[in-house]
Amino acid sequence: MPNLSRLQLKARSLQGPVACVDLETTGGMAAQHRIIEVGIVLLEGGQVTEEWSTLVQPRVRIPPSIAAFTGIDDDMVADAPAFEDVRSELRRRLDGRLFVAHNARFDYGFLRSEFRRTGEKFSAPVLCTVRLSRALFSEHARHNLDTLMERFALDCSARHRALGDAQVLPALLAAMEERRGSGRMDEVVENVLSEARLPPQLAADLADDLPEGPGVYLLRGEGGALLYVGKSRNLRSRVFDHFAAEHRSGKEAKLTRQVREVEWIETGGELGALLLESKLVKQLAPSSNRRLRKNISLCGVRLVEQGGALRPEIALLDAGCFDADAVTFGPFRSERDAWRAIEGKAREAELCLKVLGREQGAGSCFAHQLGRCRGACVGKEPLALHDARLQLALTSLRLKPWPFAGPVGIRESGAGGAAPVLHVIDRWQHLGTARDPGEIESLVDARSLDGFDADSYRIIGRCLERIHRRDLVMLDRR
Repeated sequence: MPNLSRLQLKARSLQGPVACVDLETTGGMAAQHRIIEVGIVLLEGGQVTEEWSTLVQPRVRIPPSIAAFTGIDDDMVADAPAFEDVRSELRRRLDGRLFVAHNARFDYGFLRSEFRRTGEKFSAPVLCTVRLSRALFSEHARHNLDTLMERFALDCSARHRALGDAQVLPALLAAMEERRGSGRMDEVVENVLSEARLPPQLAADLADDLPEGPGVYLLRGEGGALLYVGKSRNLRSRVFDHFAAEHRSGKEAKLTRQVREVEWIETGGELGALLLESKLVKQLAPSSNRRLRKNISLCGVRLVEQGGALRPEIALLDAGCFDADAVTFGPFRSERDAWRAIEGKAREAELCLKVLGREQGAGSCFAHQLGRCRGACVGKEPLALHDARLQLALTSLRLKPWPFAGPVGIRESGAGGAAPVLHVIDRWQHLGTARDPGEIESLVDARSLDGFDADSYRIIGRCLERIHRRDLVMLDRR
């Protein structure tokens, strides 16, 4: 670790009392999970003045994945103090100090939740070293703690233990300042700490509680009326953007004036946020959402043999359209849209609308009279050739068949660093998100594949194009 007596912190915002904090928890959701260890390193004028840590009895079982990750199991915390028994010690070390942590909203959010359970409030100015690193070293793509330790040649006495990780932060701050200079460090710290605030009609502590991870947010108006559902890779940043004057159009300004409450649901990654946003918009029908609204009349086109030639047949889409032997084209919002697309492709390929069943009467079709049909209607073009050209013309409209023998799971990180979750998918439909084998089995057994959701088809299709094989799990359909 760099010599802190040599690498003193000069930024004005870090010259006062500072607490570098790290927590270990039973999971990634502050509202649901609990703290199992706290580590704090106190700084004065950039110098370490105290180091303190304690295990915490969470009064719930520690998941095996967390025990394997941190090395902290149920036996280790069996005789540890509960949070309410250490809260005075925590306040003595945290009150009146700048709260510094890596991915700070995670640690800060957990402490606020634990204090709230005891009937107390906790608030502090917060500096996140992830955000600090991104601002100071924007040329780099990765800013997790392991990457920064390697980049700045920092050591950790006990990685993934609270005090060990907290001890890295003073050295990290010092190394950043040495690399970029005290002037630039001072400027970035001040910018982070002077972040724009939310309007007064919202809860005073909302800005402190909003997490910086991916998820879905709900904007509500008077009486809890749902106005809007959105998603973001960074919930805190996106909600702040809604209320930033430079980001608001006329419609968004009108929306934000009506907002009285903000709710959010954290997800482990972008896929979970996309799927949940699509689901909630369809279920709840927020007044200001136009995209992703449910459309119960989505149509598909199949080719059926009639009169010795293939003709389009239009029907509502269902999961059967994605069986391995099914060939379906679409999706279309209505039967009218489907026919419009078919006729457009027919004109481009000089196909016969009469053979396709779109014109009636004796003799040639109208397009043939204009020289725009190759004559299948009057025997000049063999029907087999016309069938082949029809299938070729519709290729770009074909719905992708489900490429697996049964349902699959797409693995994604859990919210806030919790254990990974599995999004269970079958024939382009999201059946649900599971956190253990029992939930996976229940979702597969209870699947309902009668409908079709174009948004899920699009979201899942894009995901499968770039997913790593290790994150794809084959499941049995019983």
